[in-house]
Formats: sequence, C-alpha cells, structure tokens
Amino acid sequence: MKNRILIRLSTTLFCGILVAGMFFSACTKQADDTESQSGDNIPIEYGDDNSASMTGIYFDTVISIKIYGDKKEELLKGAFNICKEMENVMSADSSESELYQVNHRSENTVHISEELAECIKAGLYYSKISDGAFDITILPVRQLWNFKEDDHKGTVPDAAEIKEKLQAVGYEKVHLDGQELSFDDDNTMIDLGGIAKGYISSKLKAYLKNAGCTSAMINLGGNVSSLGTKPNGNNWVVGIQKPFDIRGEILTTVESKDNAVISSGIYERYFEADGKIYHHILDPRTGYPVDTNYNEVTVVGSDDTACDALATIGISLGEEGMRNLVEENGLDVEVMFTDRENEFHWM
Repeated sequence: MKNRILIRLSTTLFCGILVAGMFFSACTKQADDTESQSGDNIPIEYGDDNSASMTGIYFDTVISIKIYGDKKEELLKGAFNICKEMENVMSADSSESELYQVNHRSENTVHISEELAECIKAGLYYSKISDGAFDITILPVRQLWNFKEDDHKGTVPDAAEIKEKLQAVGYEKVHLDGQELSFDDDNTMIDLGGIAKGYISSKLKAYLKNAGCTSAMINLGGNVSSLGTKPNGNNWVVGIQKPFDIRGEILTTVESKDNAVISSGIYERYFEADGKIYHHILDPRTGYPVDTNYNEVTVVGSDDTACDALATIGISLGEEGMRNLVEENGLDVEVMFTDRENEFHWM
C-alpha cells in the first residue's frame, strides 16, 4: 500500500484509546436471535466528541455506525435503512430475501437486482483468482454444519452427506451476464457470507461520502471500515482481537484512514468434538474445515469488498499462496497472519 499501516503494540496505549472512546474492535460478535430493525426505530446515541452513533442487529451480528457532521442523524438513519435493504437482498438464510429466492428457484436462469449482481460478480472473481479456495457456492455443504452453539459443542456431519452435497459446489457452475444469473446444476446455491459485509460497507461509505460526510466509522460485526479521519485529523484506531482469548484481549491495533480492516479467524464460530476443533471456514474441495496454520488473517485496504474476501482466502491459502495471489492480481492490500500460537506478522 502507498501509505503503510501504522502498527501500535503498547498495552498502555491501548488502555488510553479505550478510555478515550476512540477504539473500534475488528473482531466478530455474533448476534442474539433478535430481529433487525430499520433506521427509523433504533435510538441514536450521542458522544462527548460531537458524534452520533447507532447500534443494531443485521447480517446475524451486531453492527454499529458512528458519524460526525451536521447531518449525522439523517445519515445514520439512511445508513441503517441501507443495511436493512441489503439484508433483504443478500441473506442466504432469510426466506424473505432475494438471494434465498434465487437459491430456491424453479428455473435455472433468473433476473436479479443490480446490487445482488454486483456482489455475486465480485464473489465469482475472488472464487476464480483463488482457484476455488474461496467459493460462493459452498452453501449446500455449509448447511450441514452448525457452528452457532454458545457452548462450542457440536456434531460432525455424516461423510456421505458431505460428499453428496459437494457435487453441487463449484463456482464454475454459476454464470452471470449483466443481471441474468444462470446455474448448470439445479442444486447449486450461493452463500455471500464471505464477501457481502465488505460489499455493504463499501456501499455505505459511498452513500455517506456522496452526502458530504467526511468522518465516519462503520463496524459490521467486526468488519471495520473508516471514512476519512476523525474530525481533529487523527486516524481512527482499530483493534485486532486476540484469537480464542475469553477476555476479548486485543492482539494489536492499526491506524486507519479511508481503509477497511477486516479479520477472518477460526475462533469466530467453531465447535469441539472428540478433542478436535472444527471451525466455520470450510474448504470447498473437501467440505470440511480448512486445514490451516493460522488462527486469524487480517486484511487492510481501500477496497472493502476485496478485504472481506481476501481475509477468508488467507486462512485457506496461507502466506505464500496469498503473496502470489496479491502480486499476480495487483491487489493493494496489507495482510497480517496470526499463527496458532497467536504470534503475528505482516506480509
């Protein structure tokens, strides 16, 4: 990246950031089973720094948006209404969403909305350049696994079921021509969970910027993205969670200006069975959790959609594979790898 990310390691500094109310965590917090709300009925909270923020439930997680400026209340409500609209488009699990209807289609060619087409197009691109390590058609297999239990206990799906569902997986089975989406296999379904929040945060930033906002922070369940700087000119400070730490300790922090800071980790959703951890990042080629040397991968860059997909891809490909992918495709990102002992370094 042209302006390399500044890494802060001091525990004392972190405590100061936390007390000062300038800290945003790039870790994922899964939501309770609560219905999402529109921007018109979520209370606005005001900070001592002349900011306004809102927190709600979208995309099966807790999200928050903080805005500075003259029209902050209006823009917050508009941003949350965009979130609700996008949930009604992108969710693979809500029977009311457009994507759900696509996955439960009666014909294998469907006309889709511009937003869904844009996100699927991006998903197909990152599926292709990762050679299927990231694959938006993983849903039939993903539905066999349950990583949502709070006690992290679970059951490994039957091997024969996984093998059967894998027959419908493969991004090459999906074709997009403008807003016309077609499938080669009746049973192929799309899951945008590894890219949709990045796409949505980029859409939110465009909305805010077009409305004249120059200072905002968006946190979509740990997908953190900044617009500009804080009003005093200081960069935003984003914390990276220490994997598997029950106290929510921060591993390190980065400064962010007009960047997304997105982490993907095997500690976010997982269960233990027979002494082994099974995490939610599935290998589209085997149907089982990716065999990885990393607890977490963090990607920082100006393209929110890219950062979201690449964080997941990094868990699968590892450092050498990611370096090749980034260089071959000219991607302007910084990548931090955290190993199984929670030692980290930047690529």
